[in-house]
Amino acid sequence: MSAVTEKRPASGSASGVAAASGRRGVGLGVLVAVLVVAGAASLVVGARALSPGEVWDGLFAAPGPDQRLTEIRLIVQTVRVPRTVLAMVAGAALGAAGALIQGCTRNPIADTGLLGVNSGASFAVVSAVTLFGFTNPFQYVWFAFLGAAASGAVVFGLASIGRGAGNPLTLALAGQGVTVFLAAMTTAVALSDQQSLNALRFWNAGTVAGVKFHVIWPVAAFIAAGLVLALATLPAVNMLNLGDDMARAAGVNVGLSRTAAIAAITLLAGAATAACGPIAFLGLMVAHVARYLTGPDYRWLVPYAGLLGAIVLVVCDIVGRLVVRPGELDAGIVVALVGAPFFAALVWRGKFRTA
Repeated sequence: MSAVTEKRPASGSASGVAAASGRRGVGLGVLVAVLVVAGAASLVVGARALSPGEVWDGLFAAPGPDQRLTEIRLIVQTVRVPRTVLAMVAGAALGAAGALIQGCTRNPIADTGLLGVNSGASFAVVSAVTLFGFTNPFQYVWFAFLGAAASGAVVFGLASIGRGAGNPLTLALAGQGVTVFLAAMTTAVALSDQQSLNALRFWNAGTVAGVKFHVIWPVAAFIAAGLVLALATLPAVNMLNLGDDMARAAGVNVGLSRTAAIAAITLLAGAATAACGPIAFLGLMVAHVARYLTGPDYRWLVPYAGLLGAIVLVVCDIVGRLVVRPGELDAGIVVALVGAPFFAALVWRGKFRTA
């Protein structure tokens, strides 16, 4: 009898884990469905409202002499499809990166800006405009990516040396120091050159509009590489979130795992920021919502955060087209209007619980 009673809890535990995994799998399916609906709505909504039938014709109808159909094809294929795809790809990247950096640093209010990604990209943009005279966003988007990647590498390098090497607090301090320095340099360069200031003002708004597929596809390739690397690090991130000592006791190579995770975050956030400009609070918000839905297991939390990030950015882009019609609000502004109160609520709740 004793042997039987010992096996029952194990069986119950296994069935409980299977049920929880099933619910999480269903949740992923629901989020994918919501994302598809949001993407379809993004193709319909705009300064010129289109019916679902017109969108279908704009996507698949053969070219012909009909001027109205030609206009619809132009709107759908060259404006709305690229911005919808970019919103999905960049939102997924920023959401996954936001969840991953919170796991690596064990900091619930960490954001991708902690690595200096945004400030590095901004400094690269104004430098490219000032030094080379670039005025087209498609010309300086790659400088933005290189600046973001270089900034992330410098922050991680600084955090990996000295007595506090590898400590999440050291990483946060290094990130803050590099961010402040680069922000000051960006301001100095921008104020000395009107062209650089104009470019920075446009890029800093955070928008998914106006970017074409010849830029989106290479950016998406970097994001795909970052997602693959992120997924490979998730079991180790689960252990890192418990503390370095426990991770080492479980056989995790802490230095290698954290380096791989930071590289994934830099690829994800750097590519998304280069294409869209800095979009604040998105990764922070969706990481907390994903944690509420899935619990602390990063093998589920990061995919949930990626899908939620894509949904939120697409929906915010739609809202930006509606609130000031026939004009538009950039998606980054709408995300900030939602994200700032969300961040304040997180801080308030933290203080309330410790009181």
